[in-house]
Amino acid sequence: MAKPTPDATRPDPDALLAGLAQGGRGHLKIFLGAAPGVGKTWEMLTAAHAKRQRGLDVVAGIIETHGRAGTQDAVGELETLPRIPVPYRGQTLEEFDLDAALKRRPALLLVDELAHTNAPGQRHAKRWQDVQELLEAGIDVWTTINVQHLESLNDQVARITGVRVAETVPDTVLDMADEIELIDLPPAELRARLKEGHIYRADVATRALDGFFREGNLGALREIALRRTAQRIDKDVTRYMRSSAIPGPWPVAEKILALIGPDDAAANVVRHAARLAEALRAPLTSFHIERTDDNAKVQAALDLTIQLSGTVITQSAPDMVRAVLDYAAAHNITHIVVGRAPTGGKFGRWFGRRFSEALTRQALAYTLHFVPLPAAAPARSRAVAPPRDWAPYLLASTLLGLITVTGTFLRGVLPQEAMALIFTGLIAAMASRAGRSPGLFTAITGFLLWNFFFLPPYYTLSVADPRDLVALLVFLMVGLLTGTLAGRVRQEAATAAARVEALRRISLFGQRLSRAATLSDVLAAAAEETCNISGAGILLLLHNSTLTPEAARPESTMLDDAAMAAAEWCLAHDTETGTGTGTLPSVPWRFFPLRSQGIVTGVLGAATTTAMPAPVLQTLITLADQTALALERARLTMQTARAVAHEDSQKLRNALLSSLSHDLRTPLTGIRGAAETLAASGDALDAATRADLLASITQDTTRMGKFLANITDMARVESGAIEVKRERLSLASVAEAAIARVPGALYTGLNLAPDATHVRADPALLEQILVNLLDNAVKYSPPGSRIAISSRRAGGDAAISIADEGVGIPGADLTAVFDSFFRARSVDRVTPGTGLGLAIAKAFTEAMDGRITALSPRLDLPADGLPGTIITVELPAA
Repeated sequence: MAKPTPDATRPDPDALLAGLAQGGRGHLKIFLGAAPGVGKTWEMLTAAHAKRQRGLDVVAGIIETHGRAGTQDAVGELETLPRIPVPYRGQTLEEFDLDAALKRRPALLLVDELAHTNAPGQRHAKRWQDVQELLEAGIDVWTTINVQHLESLNDQVARITGVRVAETVPDTVLDMADEIELIDLPPAELRARLKEGHIYRADVATRALDGFFREGNLGALREIALRRTAQRIDKDVTRYMRSSAIPGPWPVAEKILALIGPDDAAANVVRHAARLAEALRAPLTSFHIERTDDNAKVQAALDLTIQLSGTVITQSAPDMVRAVLDYAAAHNITHIVVGRAPTGGKFGRWFGRRFSEALTRQALAYTLHFVPLPAAAPARSRAVAPPRDWAPYLLASTLLGLITVTGTFLRGVLPQEAMALIFTGLIAAMASRAGRSPGLFTAITGFLLWNFFFLPPYYTLSVADPRDLVALLVFLMVGLLTGTLAGRVRQEAATAAARVEALRRISLFGQRLSRAATLSDVLAAAAEETCNISGAGILLLLHNSTLTPEAARPESTMLDDAAMAAAEWCLAHDTETGTGTGTLPSVPWRFFPLRSQGIVTGVLGAATTTAMPAPVLQTLITLADQTALALERARLTMQTARAVAHEDSQKLRNALLSSLSHDLRTPLTGIRGAAETLAASGDALDAATRADLLASITQDTTRMGKFLANITDMARVESGAIEVKRERLSLASVAEAAIARVPGALYTGLNLAPDATHVRADPALLEQILVNLLDNAVKYSPPGSRIAISSRRAGGDAAISIADEGVGIPGADLTAVFDSFFRARSVDRVTPGTGLGLAIAKAFTEAMDGRITALSPRLDLPADGLPGTIITVELPAA
């Protein structure tokens, strides 16, 4: 929103602050080339030699000669900084040495090719960022760039030339320049230089002449460069005018301002202004003063401005002409387009005179264009007015009657002047509360009552004393002025309140979106907020080339065929449709495109049968933009989660393959060896050897069976196929069964607290948990060391602990020890195993609403021995 200039004779504070911000910063000059080969580097070097001859310390930071002898000769005797060699993909690149330039600190540094991308490993990714650091260090820089490297022109240049430039710089880099010099050549001369080999090698030049360097392409690039430079000059002129308090406009560049009001000419004004802007190649801005009586014509005209690539500015101001002229002067406007509103129009009057007449008298420095009403509407088309609210008039009449009756009884006590003040206060109160019309009604009625009841001769409308006539006229003027001003204040307060409410909604919605974790949360939040604003809201997203409803509030909301057609048009053409627009306006919905990275991915619909007020419409537009961003964030979050899950899946797959390779191959090798030995030499072996070989086969077979059982259990966990039975179990019975199943755990101690002897759990799952934990304790403990199972009460749970005196778990592994295929390392060895035992124990525990934790080292063991481990399972006590 534009800000009127408080005092045109004072410099603009923002412009002065911008000038002060340049203090201590280096001066940047950009040699802007219209196309490659126009000689921008040669021109920079020539100007640099001239500076050097005048005694300035000039250093060439980096000059890209591209093998051109003329450019190399132009460097001449200029001091040149050595380049940094950077190894990259088997070759060595030479880059600009930023640190050497900062250390050398010349008065003027030459840095060629501003759009260059630095090799990986440099401090900055782009050369323009190097230049930015040099400027902040107070070093003056001259640099070069071609117009096709500007980010905002990248698509335009690609369409013209068929070549998309990979290296671009933000347009703000051009705005950093204190000076721009355009380097240009006529297309024919540039093509001649190309043919003569001054730009590229002969083979490359031939292809370039038929491609990028076609004469039409060069002419278009030349025009783009001239216009971009002109835009920059216009900014410089405007900045100078503001900082020097010079009143505008200065007709340096054409600028069009269309004034939009709630009349039939609004759309015609925009169209006329757009044709004028196209003819003059000038920017278009539509300017609107907000009023509470704004109608659909205003919003339609503003929407049309956006469709015609214009800019919309809205303000709230009591003096429309002054607001228009202030904006025009501040932005160097040259042409103002306004509708020729008929007499009696609300926007067409300004303090009793037509707005166009007032503008004509005051806008002497501008070219004014008056647009007539559309031919189909020779007079203002009056919309059906809403029924008038008579309550404020009834209230005013009642209060006036009470004041009059009371004043009549107190006529001997209250002077007539006091009654005038009472009436004036009532006028201000009614205008502030109910608006201008009830205020004016109160003023006129109060004027008549004061004359009839309180000015002699009483009970007549005549005035005996001339002084009373003056007082009567002053009362009437004060009443009318008070009613008008109080009504205007109320109107502006209502507009401000609507804006505050819109900002509040946007802020709350933004907070809600920031908390939305999933795509469905975002959709639900957007639909609900739209419903709160318009009564019904719906979100439609694009899936497989089909627009599909995803969320609606109320949930029963459906779109008919006409509304669906409007939504699909909104999606296909990236424009608003429905009520209040030029596309399918009869549809009782307003659809807004959801744009994400320049692509429309969905549509937000708000139910409405009438044109929306500007604050409400702006709220919905902002809501649509925030929704699109939130949807994109949710999609990226989901993609990241899928990528992480895929990476974890790959890790598990690799771990599983590694485990299968080791834990199956090792016992199979032992079984095969023992079996082959028995088959080949069984009769020759003694009984003890045969028994030993058979025992090893049995042991390896058991090991393989345990491994496959773990894999099966883990598959059950991952597939969610576990069915939990919750029964009252005796811990002593389950623990004894588990101890019997684990070799080496026969001497495990059992110590159960009296209040923790029973749990509510699945008997099979709990037994398998204890088997896995005991097997883990035996595997990681020295032979003969003590293993103990104990229990204690922990609130409503029973905590079952398995303690060993083994090698323990490193602190860094405590959080990962329950992950699938994870095996903690102990000093210099990894104990054989699948890495699934503890993961299965955790999954089974959580399936029974329990919790499992690990502690190492044990605090009750000597510090000079093995650290030991305690694994605790907490389950609901029974």
